[in-house]
Amino acid sequence: MGTHAKRGGGKKPTGKQPSGAQGVAASGLGAINHIVVLMLENRSFDHMLGFLYADANNVSPAGNAFEGLTGKESNPDGANGTNVTVSQIQPGAANAYFLPGADPGEGYVATNAQLFGSNAPPAPPVATNAGFINNFAATLTWEAAEKQSILAGTVATDIMAMHTPASLPVLSTLARGFAVCDQWFGSAPTETLPNRAFVHAATSQGHMDDKTKSFTAPTIYGLLSQHAIDWMIYGYDADPLTRLTFSDTASAADTHFGLFADFQAAAKQGQLAAYTFLEPSWGSSGNSQHPNYDVALGEQLIHDVYYALRNGPAWNETLLIVTYDEHGGCYDHVPPPTNAVPPDATAGEFGFDFKRFGPRVPTLLVSPWIAAGTVFRVSMGAMPFDHTSILKTVEQRWGLPALTARDAAASDVGGVLTLAAARTDDPLSGVVVPVSTGTNPAAGKPSHLQEVYADLAATLPVAATGPDRTALHTEDDYRTYIRRRVAAWKAQRER
Repeated sequence: MGTHAKRGGGKKPTGKQPSGAQGVAASGLGAINHIVVLMLENRSFDHMLGFLYADANNVSPAGNAFEGLTGKESNPDGANGTNVTVSQIQPGAANAYFLPGADPGEGYVATNAQLFGSNAPPAPPVATNAGFINNFAATLTWEAAEKQSILAGTVATDIMAMHTPASLPVLSTLARGFAVCDQWFGSAPTETLPNRAFVHAATSQGHMDDKTKSFTAPTIYGLLSQHAIDWMIYGYDADPLTRLTFSDTASAADTHFGLFADFQAAAKQGQLAAYTFLEPSWGSSGNSQHPNYDVALGEQLIHDVYYALRNGPAWNETLLIVTYDEHGGCYDHVPPPTNAVPPDATAGEFGFDFKRFGPRVPTLLVSPWIAAGTVFRVSMGAMPFDHTSILKTVEQRWGLPALTARDAAASDVGGVLTLAAARTDDPLSGVVVPVSTGTNPAAGKPSHLQEVYADLAATLPVAATGPDRTALHTEDDYRTYIRRRVAAWKAQRER
């Protein structure tokens, strides 16, 4: 179990208790007055944390079984008819932090190919997770034809290269030092925007790809405002993309949004909102960890978020959730469950019924009320964790109604807060944040989410602020365009 001791402020605070506070206190959520979520980009569980406890036969120090890699997992390589096993990324190798070297397929069709070996799921949809190499091979072919950013020498079997605790010391140390969820799944088997819609609104309104960039569904932020509970969304170095993605965040007051430096200041001053959502920087040279950008920069971001909270006066009242929006086409060996609850009556694109989850994604739960070495998963037969478990946890803590049928059915994470007194140790003390070597193959080129953001910014009701949207070419072009458009929009709102 984790090291813990009583100290000043070490007893569980009562906080602002909702109706049904007895149940909240029993779950451990009575200790929590601040829930903070950092959602990164497009990495699977095995790719980032599959080897977390490989040195202990996939059993944590707390005695919890861990659904990790043994090193024997494999995928067929259709190019030569062989099976290729998973391998370990060596942290000192050049380009280690830019693997898998290209951007794997991540949409609904590509995910089907990875899980089922075909573009459409079979009936019943029994996944083998045996199509990752072959799908990456197809992706590399079309990306090369379209002159996409590919690391020199990248081959399809690179999709089987996995990070280890040595290559990701920050993520892995926090996973070992607090709790890791080894059965947390994306909300839908597809790409970024639908999955991010689920973490904010518990639905993608039937959408299954990134062609739809904005949503009208009510969000957790509107729900919190209706109940006079404060919330914040922070972008890293620009106004958060989420702000323009939903109708009720676009209409919310400027005071609900800020930059990462503002988050750090709020944490230091003990002025955290009840619910905080953090975005990384979206550029190709940023810290989102989207393939094939610099994963080491994301390690620094996780480190900085943790210490902003741990060094602040509200640490003993805080639960930090670190997760990823979707698997990004990266290998995972666990078939996603098929018992998901459709969020609403909306018919899904591609004929999808929203009864399947997406592949596993890395998720950490960090709080001084969590025992070290915890592997946290739902009990047998319970609804698996997905992104709406974050919403369910917020709803449970503050006595809020569900947004959709999906979060109504979701499992919350309050049961991870098991300690009777807050820990005072710091598992991350002395850990050195890695620095990448090699060259970012995408540096200077606009990222996909910069393009999404620019499309949304172009629709803002303001006069021209510089070059037209169609005249943007570089990462900096997009960054400047977005900032100018959003700044003009905010200034106009203030008049």
